[in-house]
Amino acid sequence: MGEKKYKFGLAHDAMREPFDYYAWGCDFFRPAMNMKQSVFLGEDNLKKAMEQLEAGENVVFLANHQSEADPQVVSIAFEEMGFAQLGADLRYVAGHKVTTDALAIPFSMGRNLLCIHSKKHINADPETKGEKSKQNMMTMSSMLDKLKVGGTALWVAPSGGRDRRDVETKEVPLAKFDQKTVDMFRLMGSKSKKPTHFYPMAMVSYELCPPPDTIEAGVGEQRNVRYVPIGVSVGKEVENTGGKESRHLFTDHAMEAVEEDYQTLLKSIEEKAGEQ
Repeated sequence: MGEKKYKFGLAHDAMREPFDYYAWGCDFFRPAMNMKQSVFLGEDNLKKAMEQLEAGENVVFLANHQSEADPQVVSIAFEEMGFAQLGADLRYVAGHKVTTDALAIPFSMGRNLLCIHSKKHINADPETKGEKSKQNMMTMSSMLDKLKVGGTALWVAPSGGRDRRDVETKEVPLAKFDQKTVDMFRLMGSKSKKPTHFYPMAMVSYELCPPPDTIEAGVGEQRNVRYVPIGVSVGKEVENTGGKESRHLFTDHAMEAVEEDYQTLLKSIEEKAGEQ
């Protein structure tokens, strides 16, 4: 793509016209989703989150991350649960790959993004570490501005990357949430002076577009899209537990909720497959 490659700002708004990149991205992946065997849970929790957003409060979904198609998975899951507009309005905290990889860029253009560099990416090149850290600070400032306005919905994967398959067991364990990341989002919510609510979100999407078994620093990884069922579960709002000395409890509770709902999704998808 060279010089013509689209350049993302710190905060990117979905491009819906003259070409609708959002709808195009959903339409691209939808045929690969086995909807008859897919499972979507937590409609009541999603309804509560929507009511909070409509009241001018903020909502942050703390999710595991399995596939480059996760934004499309979320949108289609929200559509199925009756919250299509929230699926379109949701803003994703995005790492460098989805804004620099030539194949990922068109899909990212259709999403509301906050563009950051993961800790792994920042530390990969000492010469650019300072510049990337500065950009992250500017992105956090932009995010805080949006939270101060209120009615902002964010999706973030606190693990900092996608879940990876265990090559020996062939299972896909969840990558653990990073406590400092969760703490930072809680701090931003507090600084916004607007009520900010956190919901755990479990996702089953690995087989739709599996990532490499090992973490690759560069871009241009091989992709394989498969026809499989997907799963999304929005859990109950995480209680605001854990003071300064025990703030890890909040992250632990969120991670435990995602783990539990993830297993429920896997079991439910398997049961649906057995019925057909």
